[in-house]
Amino acid sequence: MLLTIDIGNTNITLGLYRDQELAVAWRLATDHERMQDEYGLQMLGLLRHAGFNPEDVHGVALASVVPPLTGIFLQACDNYIGQQVLVVDAGVKTGVCIRYEDPKAVGADRVVDAAAVQHLYGGPACVVDFGTATTFDAISAEGDYLGGAIAPGIGIAAEALFQRTAKLPRVELAHPPSAIGRNTVHSMQSGLLFGYVGLVEGMVARFRAELGPEMKVIGTGGLAEVIAAETEVIQILAPWLTLEGLRIIWDMNQ
Repeated sequence: MLLTIDIGNTNITLGLYRDQELAVAWRLATDHERMQDEYGLQMLGLLRHAGFNPEDVHGVALASVVPPLTGIFLQACDNYIGQQVLVVDAGVKTGVCIRYEDPKAVGADRVVDAAAVQHLYGGPACVVDFGTATTFDAISAEGDYLGGAIAPGIGIAAEALFQRTAKLPRVELAHPPSAIGRNTVHSMQSGLLFGYVGLVEGMVARFRAELGPEMKVIGTGGLAEVIAAETEVIQILAPWLTLEGLRIIWDMNQ
């Protein structure tokens, strides 16, 4: 079985694949203070809770945008899973031609997502990733990574409202009764949820104007389902897109 790991600034997602089938997936909070033994024991616990053992894992593929945690996971996988790790970085075959001005500036997760889209859906496509940041990635008809747009994530926006104002509380990101809030909580929920829906719809329209009317829109990330429920522009919901891309890249490098 293949263990795939995507290390983000807010969440760490892990998936265990049996051939091309995702057997189980987990989403954890990113903790920069944890040591490699803590992450190693946590991975062991997740595997065993799902009915698997470390011996069932024959390989590990990893993408990370948090360099300090990359080395920690490499050590944890070596010591607790007993496997060397394929890290998506320069020199690894991805099948993706990066058209960015500085290819090295593109996050590994965005390259992995592009590889997944190229193999699973085809281009042209726009990938909307609802993570720490809300990112929009453009994939050409040929499967090339063209570039994208980066906006603050919903979580960052909600926390900024709480921290930078005197009277606004922390609120749950939930569907309010109406767009016109009748109290502070509903007003904040409306601004956050419907405001980001407007952001997504507006950016998708601009990307489609550049990529063409046949452009597919794929939503991924922890909050993708919440936003997709409020708009019709997200055509494909793929919450584990990065894990799928890691599986594809692993197969390409064997």
